[in-house]
Amino acid sequence: MAPVRPHFWESCAVVSCAPLARTIQRWRRAGSAAAIDLPSLKRYLALGDSYTIGEGVVEAERWPNQLAGMLRVREIGLEDPLIFARTAWTTDELTDAIDAEKIVGKFDLVTLLIGVNDQYRSRSVQSFAAEFSVLLRRAKAFGGRKASRVIALSIPDWGATPYGEGRDRALIGREIDAYNARAQKLTSAAGARWVDITTITREMQDDERLVASDKLHPSAEMYRQWAELVLPLALEIIGSP
Repeated sequence: MAPVRPHFWESCAVVSCAPLARTIQRWRRAGSAAAIDLPSLKRYLALGDSYTIGEGVVEAERWPNQLAGMLRVREIGLEDPLIFARTAWTTDELTDAIDAEKIVGKFDLVTLLIGVNDQYRSRSVQSFAAEFSVLLRRAKAFGGRKASRVIALSIPDWGATPYGEGRDRALIGREIDAYNARAQKLTSAAGARWVDITTITREMQDDERLVASDKLHPSAEMYRQWAELVLPLALEIIGSP
């Protein structure tokens, strides 16, 4: 769907650090001068493609970064999100990259948003489902073998963007719905959580504020709405400070 660019495996340090600093200051004031036992910070891993690295927006406007900011405002101690994603990745390419990178560690929250490029390359639902199942297992492993720490997001409908003008938008929508229906079933069966963002992405067709300047990817406002949809489950998973 877009030129291939280097993947991102990074710490998003620019996002909402002020709320985190205020939380730490509150913890310090509550501790004694002799010994301060600060709560450990939660860890968040975001897996995906161009939607996760925020193609078309600046780093602070990516939806995982905005989600981190929302959590910190609620005084959740959270490390800078770790984003592992690349524009144009398909499900199998994400799996191959995870293997090549040898990512290790346990995370308190893992999000997975992948599959649009499988659909764009006309892969079958069956092929997508097989690879998506693999990624769900990998995400569960990153979550300390707890599927309840994993949130899978539905595939956005790119046909409902200006880039989709002149294409068969109805067909694109049906194919994405078929992918999402299978992905939702697999997610539920695995014990992970599911968030539908597809419905609101279809508003991009009539609201230019929701689309980035490339006419294909979401704007910061659209990403903010995704983060708002994910937030309740993220809070449930990570818990109170």
